[in-house]
Parts: sequence; C-alpha cells; structure tokens
Amino acid sequence: MASTFKSSRAIRWAVPVGAIAVVGAAAGAGPVIAAAQGRPSLPPKTAAQLLTAVQEAHRSGKVQPFSGTVVENASLGLPALPGIGGGGTSLMSLLSGSNTARVWYGDEKHVRLALLGTGSETDLIRNGQDVWEWNSEANTATYRRAADKPGRPEKAAPTETPLTPQQAADRALAAIDKTTEVRVDPTARVAGRDVYELVLTPKDGRSLIGRVRLALDGGTYVPLRVQVFARGANSPAAQIGFTSVTFSKPAAANFSFTPPSGAKVVRPDTSKPAPGAKIPGGKGPIAKTLPGRAQAGGRSGDSSTIGSGWTAVKRLTLPQNSGQPGQKDQRAGILSALQKAATPVSGSWGSGRLLRTKLVSALLTDDGRVYVGAVTPDVLEQAAAHK
Repeated sequence: MASTFKSSRAIRWAVPVGAIAVVGAAAGAGPVIAAAQGRPSLPPKTAAQLLTAVQEAHRSGKVQPFSGTVVENASLGLPALPGIGGGGTSLMSLLSGSNTARVWYGDEKHVRLALLGTGSETDLIRNGQDVWEWNSEANTATYRRAADKPGRPEKAAPTETPLTPQQAADRALAAIDKTTEVRVDPTARVAGRDVYELVLTPKDGRSLIGRVRLALDGGTYVPLRVQVFARGANSPAAQIGFTSVTFSKPAAANFSFTPPSGAKVVRPDTSKPAPGAKIPGGKGPIAKTLPGRAQAGGRSGDSSTIGSGWTAVKRLTLPQNSGQPGQKDQRAGILSALQKAATPVSGSWGSGRLLRTKLVSALLTDDGRVYVGAVTPDVLEQAAAHK
C-alpha cells in the first residue's frame, strides 16, 4: 500500500519537522487507539520467524485487500505551531493532536485514503492510472497520471508522512541493524484482531528512540499498529494504528472520483482537462503548476539522508517563495515558532538554532539548511559539518 502513494508522489511537505518520519512513525499517545483486548491464543513465534514472515509478505508484493479506520496521535513535545493541530485536514496537522483517516485498498492501482477533519477532508485516490488529491477546504482537486515503469519504481520523497501503520512499520523495520535488539512480547488484540507484538529497541545511545512496538496481524502479518517511545518513557510519543479493519475487497465505487461542480482542477503536467473535470465551455482554471511546490528557478525543497538506521538524519533545503499565499504564510509562521523555541548554536558548520524535543532534534542553519532526526543534537551538528 505504501508504494502506491509513494510512486504517485501525492504526499509530501517541506517543513523541518516533516522529517520525523525518519524514525518510522508519525503519531502519539492517546486513548483513541484501542489497547490490548485480552490475550489471544496464537501459535508461538520467535522474533526471527516474525521478521521473516513480514519480509516474505513484503517481497511477494501481494497485499490482501482491506478497508478500515486509522487513528494517528502526535505528542512530540513541539512548540505550538500556527495552523497545526489535531482534527485538521492539512497533512501538516499530523504533527500534533489526534487525527483520523479512512483507508481502502483494492490493489496497488486502486487505493484511497481520506484524512477526516471537522466538516472537511483531504482525499488521496488512485484509480488505475488516474491519481487525485482532493482538498475539500480549498475546493481544489489535483490530478496526475501515474507513471508506471515496470522494474523502475519512482523514487519516494524522503519527507513523506506515514499515513498508515504499514508505511510506519516499513520505516521502523528498515532501521533494524546490528545495534537493534528485537524481541516478541505476549500476543494481544488490536482493532478486534489477534496480533503478535514485535518490539525493536535501539542500542545506540545517540538515538532518542527508546523502543518501537509493532502489532502484526496474526493471520496476515499486516502491521495494525505502530508505537514509538522516547527513551525512558512509559507512554508512546508517537502512534498510528487501526481502530477497525476488514480484510475484504472494497467496492469499486470507493476509488471513483469526479471533482464537484465549481472546484478548481489542477493538472501540473499539462493544460488539458483532467478526467471528469466540469469546465464550462470546455475552458476553466486548469493550473499548470502544483500548489505547494517550488517554481522554476530554484531547487528548494531538496532533501537527502545522512547516515542510516536509528541515527539517520534528514537534510532539507527549505522552499522559498513556493506554494499558494496561505501555504507560504503558514510555513513562515511555523518556521518563526520553531526558531523562537530553539537555542542559538554555532560550530565548524556555521551558526543557527537548535530545537530538541523528547523524540526529535532539529538544527536550522542561518544559510537555510535543516537537519532533522530522532537523534541527539551532536549527531545533527556532525551531519551539518559534512556539507
């Protein structure tokens, strides 16, 4: 499921804290996601057996059709950020509070995710080669054709936000190396399903992550919940999981989308109308550039990864003068809030400001670079020294 949205590049942002995804989850503690519901009777499995089962399922590329409700909670210790909070439909709202989404997965070419807000929603839809992003609050539908190239999957954006337990689990599992302790906890129940609990504990003291708990469905080995704990914490600072899930093929109607009358239709790759666009007289506001991305003349928004595993650091270059006015104002407000909460620092890499929370550290240099990771500040400064 994760590869479908990654290949469409439908989900990305470019604010410093976006790179919290390096730890493999973007959610937090809260009573919304059901805790263990009794101890089911599942065949005993070792950590090695569970990891093998997950890897085999991943390699097969076969994902069982399903639909369900996903709840994400964030409690990262960030300062108050303007326009960011639980219950919103902006993808940046995932940084704080509690958020709910509905997910439908038929196959890799038929996927829909709806991020629900109060009276509004943002939908990401793939129906065959047609990919839509619908923002009801902005009354805007963005359309693109999926670029299917057998054997050459499109590179994923490093700062994509994990919007499903599968995406979060993929990133956590990718961090496993010789510095990781892996164990199995007693079985439990999540979203009414029997699950195995796999616990990943980083041994490297430079990581701010104390442990990651993966709840794997006892029958399909699909991740149903991911919890990330800061070092020394008893409650998860990050959590994303299903509250309900059904493993059956969703109806085709779930993947059908036609922009509502009066909606602005954006098609960044061509001026031709998107399928289903209702444009009076055959003409209308078909935009040629995608809101929120940098315009020609700059490579702002570029990113790369320094290091690997639990101490990986994301290096970002913040976009300048990109996006719609409201987006640029929000981005400026977020950066201002982060800088005010950060501490002035300097070193061989230059000068800037450092922000550390219980799970994330961010270094914003005065020349526009940003380094973010679930690591101690010295790791960020070492990364910044290698420009």
